Amino acid sequence: MATTKQTPKPNAEEVGTSIKTGKVRFSYCHVFEPSAMKDVPNAPSKYSVNLIIRKDDKITLERIKAAIIAAAEAGKSTKFGGKVPLNYKQPLRDGDTERADDSDYAGCFFLNASSNTKPGIVDKDRQPILDTTEFYSGCYGRASINFYAFNTAGNKGVAAGLNNLQKLEDGEALAGRVSAEEDFADDDDML
Repeated sequence: MATTKQTPKPNAEEVGTSIKTGKVRFSYCHVFEPSAMKDVPNAPSKYSVNLIIRKDDKITLERIKAAIIAAAEAGKSTKFGGKVPLNYKQPLRDGDTERADDSDYAGCFFLNASSNTKPGIVDKDRQPILDTTEFYSGCYGRASINFYAFNTAGNKGVAAGLNNLQKLEDGEALAGRVSAEEDFADDDDML
């Protein structure tokens, strides 16, 4: 009888604070030009993307959780005063509860990753994507991200840094905007 080899669950020491995700969906893409958060006064402009991760992607989620723990432990002495807080802010959030009104987040977790520097963006063949219309909210791919501890104005937690992105395939745009071709498709009789 053949036995199947189980992949061991990654722990914080094995993963470290940097990971590569499996296939995720991208949303709120500000990866070609930095953008400031609209609801935060004097917020700095950053490159950022929201990663939508299916709850059944156990490998990516285990890597993320282990990297969050590793980042919290690494920040224990530098950011948390020698002890990891019990209820520190975490970047991984549940789409079913926090975005219950958005079907694109159903059955998913999500996190926001940002950076002061522009991420590298490549296609599935690892060729640079330069056309800003090729990488958009709704496409699918992988992300290289790192986790780090923070302590800002009494808020303690772990955040996700954005390193690089790889687009694997197209998907339905999430912007809620239709293309010009779709918008004027039925208007021939008006000319």
